Parts: sequence; structure tokens; C-alpha cells
Amino acid sequence: MPLLRQCKLLAVTRSVVYAQNKRQQKDVAESERVLLQLLDEEYTRHPFYGSRRMTEYLCGLGHAVNRKRVQRLMQTLGLVGMAPGPNTSKPHPQHKIYPYLLRGVDISRPNQVWSTDITYIRLPRGFVYLVAIIDWYSRKVLAWRLSNTMDAGFCVDCLEEALKVYGTPGIFNTDQGSQFTSDAFTGVLIKNEVKISMDGRGRALDNIFVERLWRTVKYEEVYLKQHNSMQDLLIGLTQYFLFYNQERLHQALGYKTPDVVYQTATGGGATIVDKFNSTKDTSVPVQKDWDSAIQLECEQGSILN
Repeated sequence: MPLLRQCKLLAVTRSVVYAQNKRQQKDVAESERVLLQLLDEEYTRHPFYGSRRMTEYLCGLGHAVNRKRVQRLMQTLGLVGMAPGPNTSKPHPQHKIYPYLLRGVDISRPNQVWSTDITYIRLPRGFVYLVAIIDWYSRKVLAWRLSNTMDAGFCVDCLEEALKVYGTPGIFNTDQGSQFTSDAFTGVLIKNEVKISMDGRGRALDNIFVERLWRTVKYEEVYLKQHNSMQDLLIGLTQYFLFYNQERLHQALGYKTPDVVYQTATGGGATIVDKFNSTKDTSVPVQKDWDSAIQLECEQGSILN
């Protein structure tokens, strides 16, 4: 039945109906925003949580949500639990996927390995996207970009800046997201004769340094400052990354700064051990439970020497 006819039967004007619908839509949008915020914060604390545990977490806070809704919200944020399971973030079907090259590799010098990733930062009126490139030896942030869209352009700009300022790495590691598998992105690496490495699906540790960077940035800058606009966030991140590289003392670097370690080529490095498939002996017992193992890696860095 047409809306006009319904309004006549109920003796109400259409403006009343439109106003009510608008209020309902606003309530739904506010509810979605709250859930997105909670998911973002919990994923930063526990990146090994998948949709099942996230559903239980939100229900425990009093939100009536089912797993299907949580999956949709996690996909909106681009969040995937760091454990084996279905691939919910598929690469572009026509893009080439490169093998993972870092398993068992000793990182012993600056510019040996760089990597990148995208994270999501909430603002009062939505989310923006942050990409950064990090040097694995020194943990130095070489370049970063903000964008309000998920196209590959801002990732390419970030990569080109890092290459222009710091030269070329031996290996560049990414996940299998379409921004990084795109011809525009990989073409820059191929042109500069950089070996391309891509995370294996379901592998929690393949890009662990960038995952740690996101947690640090969010807890030390984003959640504390609660930026109101993209411009405020841009200013805040500019100041923070200067602090992160030049002043912040890193325990894993012997309480030196990334800039010092990068410039002197001493005090950094890592050994990436394939804990679950390798036959190599490590000082940490193999964990049979994935949740416990991933939490151990993320919080203690037990196999990143």
C-alpha cells in the first residue's frame, strides 16, 4: 500500500512518518558505531580473536548480536582473527600471489626486510585507513599514509616515499590484500628489483612487527587522544611517529630508538622461526592450542629474538 494511503488511513502526515524513520535509522547507526568501536578495541588487545569469540565478547557486554552480524562488522573493519580458518579476506582473483620468503630467515641488517599493512582508525564520523612501512631490523617506521578510501593509491604513494628516502630493501613482505597484490603496488617493487614476499593464509606471525606497531600506535596515541577529525589525526600521527622513531625507547632494541638502530646497524634484528612446522629446537615449548600460542607470540614475542 502506498505511503500516502497509509497516512490517510492513520490520520497522520507523511512528515511524521519520515521523521520517525529518520530517528530509527539514527539509532541503528549509533548502535553500529558502538559495536565497531568495541570490536576495534578488543581486536587491538586480542588480535587472535575470531568472530566466535568476538560474538561471545559482545554478548557478555549486553549486546544482542549473532555471529553473522559480528562477521559483517569485522569485515567492515577488515579484521580477521589470527588463527587457522576460512579465508574471509580474499585477494583479488586476478592478482598474482607471491610465496612467503621469511620463514627461518635471520634479520641481521637494516633494509634487509621491509613490510607493510593497513589498519583502521575510528573517528566520530567513521573510519579512516592507515598504512605504514616498517624496517624489520630496526622497527623504524619508514613511511606512512592516511586515506578515507581503501584503494591502492595511498599504499603506492607510501611505498614510493619509502623507496625514495631509504633506498630499496632486499625483501618486501605484505599480506594478500588486494591493495598489495595489485599491479600498481607490485609493479613498483618489481621495477626496483625487490623480492616480494606475501603472508600465508592463517599465519599469525608472518607480519608480526606491523601488528605490534598498530597496537602500540592505538594505545599510545589514538585511544588516548580521541581525535575528532582526519586533520587532527594527521597532526597527531605526524608527531607520534617522530616520537616513535626518534625518542621512544624499545625494549626489544636494548632500550635504543629505531633511528639509532637503523643508522648504526647495531642492536636490532630478529630470527623468524616457523614454530608450528619447523623441526628446529627452540627455547619455548611448542603450543598445541592456537589461541594460547598466538597470544604468547603477540604478547611476549617468544620466538622473535
